[in-house]
Amino acid sequence: MTAISIRLEDKDKQALDEMCAEMGMSVSTFFTIYAKRALRERRIPFEINAPLDPFYSESNRKALQASEAELHQGKVITKSLEELEALADA
Repeated sequence: MTAISIRLEDKDKQALDEMCAEMGMSVSTFFTIYAKRALRERRIPFEINAPLDPFYSESNRKALQASEAELHQGKVITKSLEELEALADA
């Protein structure tokens, strides 16, 4: 195996780390996939998407998991329209 160093702006590296984490992979895995596919298909670019859908944000996933746990415990969950709107704005 060979190590490769790549220079990126700090903000780009952080964004890439976050995107890869959302896809369940490391940045190293991202570049390995990119290289193997480019070599196999003999073309650039190719597309891997990580849509920025707020529904899948970490905070929303945690809120959904907490609500699901309460539901399985038999707790009734009620919210007023104002409370729901406040959650949507958070």
